[in-house]
Amino acid sequence: MPEVSRFYGIVIRFYYREHPPMHFHAIYAEHEALIEIETGKIHEGFLPKKALELVNEWRELHLEELKEAWQKSRDELPLNPIAPL
Repeated sequence: MPEVSRFYGIVIRFYYREHPPMHFHAIYAEHEALIEIETGKIHEGFLPKKALELVNEWRELHLEELKEAWQKSRDELPLNPIAPL
């Protein structure tokens, strides 16, 4: 599971051969959530409110890079790092 970014104790990862909807994995302490790239909604899992706010702030800044990473993960290609928040 490639890591593309890390900030404020939050790790952002993708799995290869991801499944719809378009999402990434955000891990904070013992919590993990699948965050929809387009909307920022939690598809599955849980993040504390402040962590989710930080993830969505970051998501909005890197929307196009996240879409590209999603497609690369589906195609099992190497992922580029994305700048932290």
